[in-house]
Amino acid sequence: MRHTRRLLRTFAVLAALFVAGGPTTPASALPAAPAPPPVLHADGNRLVTADGAAHRLLGVNRSGGEFACVQGWGIFDGPVDDASVKAIADWNANTVRIPLNEECWLGTANIDPRYRGANYRSAVDGLVQRVQAHGMTPVLELHWSHGRYTGNSAGCHDVHASCQKPMPNAAYTPAFWTSVATAYKNDPEVVLDLFNEPYPDRATPTTAEAWACWRDGGTCPGIGYEVAGMQDLLDAVRATGARNLVLAAGIAYSNDLSGWLAHAPRDPAGNLAAAWHVYNFNACSGEACWNRTLAPVAARVPLVAGEIGENTCAHGFVDRVMKWFDERSLSYLGWTWNAWDCSSGPALIRSYDGTPTPFGIGLRDHLRALDT
Repeated sequence: MRHTRRLLRTFAVLAALFVAGGPTTPASALPAAPAPPPVLHADGNRLVTADGAAHRLLGVNRSGGEFACVQGWGIFDGPVDDASVKAIADWNANTVRIPLNEECWLGTANIDPRYRGANYRSAVDGLVQRVQAHGMTPVLELHWSHGRYTGNSAGCHDVHASCQKPMPNAAYTPAFWTSVATAYKNDPEVVLDLFNEPYPDRATPTTAEAWACWRDGGTCPGIGYEVAGMQDLLDAVRATGARNLVLAAGIAYSNDLSGWLAHAPRDPAGNLAAAWHVYNFNACSGEACWNRTLAPVAARVPLVAGEIGENTCAHGFVDRVMKWFDERSLSYLGWTWNAWDCSSGPALIRSYDGTPTPFGIGLRDHLRALDT
């Protein structure tokens, strides 16, 4: 399967070059096809390629796959064709994180048949292959999931996967990751991000109980459905034989890693990294907190900032985040490659040709200046 994907990537690149250059363009005049993204492995606190070279995941999120399908109007928000993916690569990005919806992937009956099951999975795989064809690492992550939660900070009261829930659920999420890992176990370039932004701390009485819920799942105080913990999800992935790099995000909407090392799930493949999210409005949004809570984690395991952003339509805050991460050779991904109004949220672009917002200019210029 992996060889088939490599051939498809090669054909896609050659087809694009043929269209751009025409059949009479000399081969020497055509730009070189991008090298495929590396197969990554956790080596101590670094991500390394197959030849042992250190590697950082640097890029963007491509939102849409988590919400359009469950809302009944599509699979992605905006184009995900070759030109739109190339525009991401033109920012010198090497990674694209792709949020998913577990009900759409599994094909539950509440989703419009046009946007569920095989149709959804095929569309996601098409995007994965286009990302790879442009030499970038795809990160598949579970963003919206099943389970009725009506407690503190509930995004919705719907049992279906129509908003963020505090934790994955035992009813659907292990099956989701079994299916995803089965689909990509022979494509180890794909990274798997177990759950977007856990927030069991908003439901449980104590932080200790929140971290126990995070790892072990089960019946968690304040959460009205059976929870699948990070160990359950990692076990589901590894049971398929998949050895892909896996990310596990912390609590408090992934902004708190203070208990990550003490509660890290056991990984028989030894290929697990910590994920963290930060925005200017988060509790852990300053260097003192990063030095206190992130640095110890980054000293032990690879650390990936899966989402960085700010709601100011500027980039002063993410400039500070990127500086801190650059100084430690860590990874980060901007939220989000969607043509939304940056005054209402962290949107990087004005249009899918890569025209940046004032916020996006900061990330784009920084990525282009990096010696990667």
